[in-house]
Formats: sequence, structure tokens, C-alpha cells
Amino acid sequence: MGMRAIVAGAPDQLNWQSVTDAAPKSGEILIKVVAAGVNRADLLQAAGKYPPPPGASDVLGLEAAGTIAALGDGVTGWTEGQPVCALLAGGGYAEYVAVPAGQVMPVPDGVPLHHAAGLPEVACTVWSNVVMTARLTAPELFLVHGGASGIGSHATQVARALGCPVAVTAGSRNKLDLCAELGAEITIDYRNEDFVSVVREAGGAGVILDIMGAAYLDRNIDALATGGRLVIIGMQGGVKAELNIGKLLAKRGSVIATALRSRPVDGPGSKSEIVAEVVENVWPLVQDGEVRPVIGAEFPMSEAKAAHELLASGDVSGKVILRVDV
Repeated sequence: MGMRAIVAGAPDQLNWQSVTDAAPKSGEILIKVVAAGVNRADLLQAAGKYPPPPGASDVLGLEAAGTIAALGDGVTGWTEGQPVCALLAGGGYAEYVAVPAGQVMPVPDGVPLHHAAGLPEVACTVWSNVVMTARLTAPELFLVHGGASGIGSHATQVARALGCPVAVTAGSRNKLDLCAELGAEITIDYRNEDFVSVVREAGGAGVILDIMGAAYLDRNIDALATGGRLVIIGMQGGVKAELNIGKLLAKRGSVIATALRSRPVDGPGSKSEIVAEVVENVWPLVQDGEVRPVIGAEFPMSEAKAAHELLASGDVSGKVILRVDV
């Protein structure tokens, strides 16, 4: 019979089309999708610049929310019809997606099901990098670039919940105001202010979460406090830069680069390990209202092209989500 999905192709060919039905393998859960989150990785994949990992679906989408439609062999602890969200290696832009059980999460109490589609990627990215890897600890100053983005808006709230002061960069007054509303104490207009001098005046950053890569490498090191950790998770500013090792040595600093999509399903540092930590540590913050999903725009799944164009424009704050047409 087939289901509808959006398969990676040229950015102007994001058609909602019939594909082969998804089915759960052993250890997997089949989710009837209500909504999927849109990520920059989807834009890159649609442009042919970010192929899925071996064995992953060619269907776009790295996160989704919906209800459990079926359980694969060996899966326990879940029930059909249960509302869930999931971290995916691909396949979210579809009516159904099969995902390893270890990457499935219950929807936090109080979060609308379609809004939960905007949580898995940001929650797993932020917790794995800022806490599990960089070990952000109060009262260290946390600097996040792109503070009004999906990741930035989530990271700000999590860091504040951990008792850390937050500095953010963004490119407009509206975005900076949102960051302040979410708890950022230092808001920096990167178009008109030097983030290095502002952060240095505050004592330097214990941890920096960076999406820019090469363009910000030298200045990020300048902004680190002694013993600070720079975590690079994006390359919007290029992939190659010169590293002044002397400055890094003088600060006893660290530069770390990580990726989430290519991690294994199980084992140390795996997606399942990260998902379990998120459910244990972040979901209570969401349920208590200390951390909330920030949804900037919603589109029908059939309008994925428009959703991609909006995210690419930079004219949106928070997450963009796609809702399955009903």
C-alpha cells in the first residue's frame, strides 16, 4: 500500500510522495508520526551535502513525535498507542518511522505531542555536549552562539537550570530579547559587538557551544576562561582555520568537536546512552517548566520546502516543525 514521506533530493523537490511502508525490525519501535522537527542537517541532506549514515533511511528527518503503532520483537516497556518522541538517524518526514527502542522517549508531561517533535535533537545535542562531554558546572559562564536557534534556546534554559550564568550571541534585537526571556544574562549583538571583549569582561567562558566552526575558532579561544572548553558542533563558518596552540596552552583549554547522527545505537557514547540521560535529567526540567520547547513555526509536512527555506533564511527563532496532514 505504501505510506507518504519526503525523500532527500534537490531542495526544490521535497515532494510528499508514496514510498515503501516502514516496518519495525527486532528491537525497534514503529511510530505513527504526528510531527517532525526540521534541522540544518536536513537542509544539507536535501542539497546532497550530508548523506545519511550507512543503513539509515533516505527519508529526511532526524526527530519525530507521534504514537506507537507497533513493537518489534524483543521490545518491552512500551505500549501501542503511547505518545512518544524519538531521536532518528533519518526517516522522520513520513507518516511512519521505525526506530531502535533505545532512541525512543516518552513525551514529557505538559508538552503538546506535536511540540515534542522539536525536543529530541536539541535535548540530546545539548546534554551530550554541554554536560556529558564539556562538564559545565555552576557557577561557570556558558556562552552559546546562535542563542535564539533551536539548540541555543534549549541550551540557555538547561544551563540556567544547572545554575550557570549564560551569554548568547544573536543578530537581531528580537532574538536577543527572546534569549533574555529564556534566562540569558548577557546578550551580544554579533553584528555590532565584539563577543570576546564582552565575555572576557565577565571573566571568560567555562564552556562555549559553537555552531560556526572555522570563522570563530580563534576568537572563541580568546573568550575562554582558564581551563575552558570549546565544543564545536557546527561548521556554518567553514571547516578550516589556524589554531594558535600557544593561546590554548596558556589557558589550559580544550577544543572538542562532536557529532550526534553518526554515533552508534548502543554502547558507550551511543545514542541510547544519551537518550537515557536526557530522559533522566532533562525531562524533569521540562515537566517542571524550567525548560520548554521553543517552536518558531509550524508547517504541514507537504510544505517541507517552505519550512526549509524559512530555516535557511535565519528569520525564525526556536524550532521549525512539520505536521503530518490529517
